[in-house]
This record gives sequence, C-alpha cells and structure tokens, in this order.
Amino acid sequence: MNVKAMMREFGIRPSKRLGQHFLIDESPLAAMIEAAELKDDDGVLEIGPGLGVLTLKLGRLVRKVVAVEKDPALFPVLEKLTGKYKNICLLNEDVLKLDLEKVAKEHFDGKFKVVANLPYYITSPILMKIVENRHLIEMAVIMVQKEVAERLSARPGTRDYGILSIAVQLYADVDLICQVGRSAFLPPPKVESAVVRLKLRELPSVNIEDEKMFFRVVEAAFGERRKTVKNSLKSRLSLPSDEIREALKKAGIDENRRAETLKIEEFAALSREIAKIIIKNIE
Repeated sequence: MNVKAMMREFGIRPSKRLGQHFLIDESPLAAMIEAAELKDDDGVLEIGPGLGVLTLKLGRLVRKVVAVEKDPALFPVLEKLTGKYKNICLLNEDVLKLDLEKVAKEHFDGKFKVVANLPYYITSPILMKIVENRHLIEMAVIMVQKEVAERLSARPGTRDYGILSIAVQLYADVDLICQVGRSAFLPPPKVESAVVRLKLRELPSVNIEDEKMFFRVVEAAFGERRKTVKNSLKSRLSLPSDEIREALKKAGIDENRRAETLKIEEFAALSREIAKIIIKNIE
C-alpha cells in the first residue's frame, strides 16, 4: 500500500493532537502478526488503525476484526479500503471510553486478541485497560515507544524496572518482539518504537491477598527511588521505622535494598506484612 499516495488522495494530514504517525514500512507488521499467533477463527481488536495498513492484513487472516479509530477524518479512507471485507467492523470511538464487554458480546465469540500500533500519547491508559480486561483478552501484540517497551519487559535490578513493569507483569508474560526505527513512520516520531507481546492471565502470577494494598506498597516503594525501600516506605506510608523494619524482616527483605531490586514475589510478601501492621494499629 502506498501510504503517501493515500494521504494525497484523501487530503489526510497527520494530527499532532492525536499523535498520529502513519506506518509506511510494512516489515514490522509481519513480526506483529507472527507474534500474535493468529488463527483463522480468531477475533482481533485493532486500536488506532490509521490508514488501514495492518487492518487489511488482519482481515485476510482472522474471522473478525474490530478496528477502533477516534479520528473521523480517517473514516472515508478506512471505509473505502475495507468495503469488500465483510469481516471487518469499523468503530468511530475513543477506545478509552469503549465498553469492551459490549464489544466482546456483539462481535466476538469468547476471548479476543489485541493487535495494534498504539497512539503513543495514551499508551499507558490503554495498557491498563488491556490488563483490566484480561478476562476478555488472551493476548496483546502492540507497537509502543521503545522506552515503554523496555519498561514493560524490564526485570528487577534494571534501570527500567518500575511500577509499570510490575503492574503489567503481574498479569502477563511480556516478550520484546522487535525494534522499529523512526524512519518507518510518516511523519517520523521523535522516539524509536518497539513491538511487545503480552500473554495475559486472569489470575496474578503470585499470591496477592489485597491487590489495593499491594499497589499501595509498590507505589510507596518507588516513590523515592534513590532512597532505600525502608526509608521510602517510611516516608510514603507514614509508618514508624521500627514497624517498617519489622515488616521487611518478616518478608525476608534487607532494609537497605532499593525498590528496583525487589521481585514481584517480594512485594507481595511485603504488602502482606504491612497490611498486618496497619490492621493491628487500627485495632
């Protein structure tokens, strides 16, 4: 597909407000499709189809594609391109406001997959929406900023490991599929991109008794990254040093470690011990 010619024909100019960067190099799409392990009876949700480069490829491979595009200016292009595909449904919607339960019920028979080149300016909320709807979504293969991809796939003890890493890895196995250069897009973005795969699970990877408390502890621990986990928790949770020290000891964590060195299992153990202290203080 000649993306530049399509843009000239329909008078399309990339919207800065919507962070549009149209893919002109189709080679990353092959890696995305392979990573998605698509079968002919699959249902796929595509977010931000843009000029339909990926949409058409998906339409030839799976049973049903639902493409969600917020920009009404792109609809004439998408309608013309997908007109002969009875298995492609276009929705002029804001994906963050979209009821995925309703989409699943109306368009898909059971779980579906997400395959998309995500709008960079709303990547994090879309990621959280995918994780929150893991009972509907079995896999997501997404193109994101390289920096985000590195944070998603980061392991404990690395600079990129943080709250986003934990929030996603708690409910998904994350694989870095490939990197995508700036020249693959029109206009070229200021950052490089990468494709990641999330294989979602409904239950967390570790035993968590109170998810709200778990993330409260994670956020507090990373709140002041330069401090030890003991000092960061003391500052953010407003608990005495001796109680923080006791919780760390019972969780088997050295009080002088920093948050980025803790595994998800250790955060789970620590949140259980801190929950006990908070309950004891209330009583």
